Amino acid sequence: EVQLVESGGGLVQPGGSLRLSCGASGFTVSRSVLSWFRQVPGKESEWVCAIYDDGGTNCAGSMEGRFSMSRDNAKNMVYLQMNNLKAEDTAVYYCMWRSVRGQGTEVTVSS
Repeated sequence: EVQLVESGGGLVQPGGSLRLSCGASGFTVSRSVLSWFRQVPGKESEWVCAIYDDGGTNCAGSMEGRFSMSRDNAKNMVYLQMNNLKAEDTAVYYCMWRSVRGQGTEVTVSS
C-alpha cells in the first residue's frame, strides 16, 4: 500500500525556520518525482517544490531561495526546509506522489 506521512509542522515566528518531513512507503523515493503542495482553507492548493528522480529540485518562484527540498534514500523520506518564513506561508503542507497525498502537516507563521 502506498502511503505518505508528513510531520514537522508547527507554530513559528516570522523569519524562523522549519523542516517538514514526509515518509513514504509502498514505493521508492529515489526513483520517483515527489512534490510539496500547500493549501489555505478556502483557497486552491499551491505547488511549493518538487524533487525528481535524478535528484534535481525546483521550487515556486515566491519560495525560491527560502525553501528547498531534499531526500534521504536510505530512509525513503523527503524533506522541505523552509527558511525566513512569512505569515503568508501559513498553510497545511502536503507531500504528493502521483495522485497520492498525505494527511498534511500544519504550519502557522505568527508572532
